Amino acid sequence: MKKNIIKVEGMVCGGCEKRVENVLSTLEGINKVKANHKKGTVEIYTENQLDEKIIKDKIEDIGFSVKE
Repeated sequence: MKKNIIKVEGMVCGGCEKRVENVLSTLEGINKVKANHKKGTVEIYTENQLDEKIIKDKIEDIGFSVKE
């Protein structure tokens, strides 16, 4: 399993973490998502490499920013 870490700005609470986790967990190929608002990160576990643009777009669609 591959682990990808994405830096996300704008998460301030557990509710924000759940929103990000729920949206990303619907994407095909993602096995597990763990957001952490204190660290400003989202860990994404997959079997294969995913298109990071799709992930970035989903995160930004719900009001958060992805740090490059």
